Amino acid sequence: MLRVGLTGGLGSGKSTVAQFLRELGAHVIESDELGRTLMEPGQEVYAEILRRFGPEVAFPDGRLNRARLAEIAFNGGRVKELNAIVHPAVIEAQARWMRQVFARDPAAVAVVVSALIFEVERDARESASAMSVFADLRKRINRVVLVTAPDDLKIARYVARLGADGANREKTVADARSRLAHQIPDAEKAARADYVIENNGDLAGLRRQVENLWQRLRAESNEFLTRELLK
Repeated sequence: MLRVGLTGGLGSGKSTVAQFLRELGAHVIESDELGRTLMEPGQEVYAEILRRFGPEVAFPDGRLNRARLAEIAFNGGRVKELNAIVHPAVIEAQARWMRQVFARDPAAVAVVVSALIFEVERDARESASAMSVFADLRKRINRVVLVTAPDDLKIARYVARLGADGANREKTVADARSRLAHQIPDAEKAARADYVIENNGDLAGLRRQVENLWQRLRAESNEFLTRELLK
């Protein structure tokens, strides 16, 4: 058994790496998907967001206006406030998922994809709130894999993914730069990650890196399982 955190900044290509790992046999869950589910009407996270940010972040039909919420959070300096609502719930959902995976397959490699693994830890350590319970990264994750890419390439990928052009392109580029500014630089993350995958646009090369990584993760998973069995 091995708990792996797969992280990387906006546009780094971590979703592609996650798909390769899934194809190779890893169990993979996306934190963004968990977050979207927890931000649906009827969820506690949804109710707390509306209480803190006001009814203007919801559409008339009750659905969350994510674009408006993001604008308020990033442009209004309230990103940490939003994260303090969403991240603890997402982390708890990740833990439940991992327990289910290991119950079915004790030798599994369970991969949680999250852009903000190190940022969550940073914010937890800086906060005196209940988030402090999540400050110790190594209690949640055995290994951290970082996907890196040059910032200009990250921004280009983000713009292409959103299909922005003309006047929208300039706004989308500014949005990408704002989001990257709230993320810890790759160089700092790389010094703390267990494995680093460089994604400079060569898909075949990226696949080879992931295949090599997978062999290491499988070996470590077996080592962790053996230790547990010998306790």
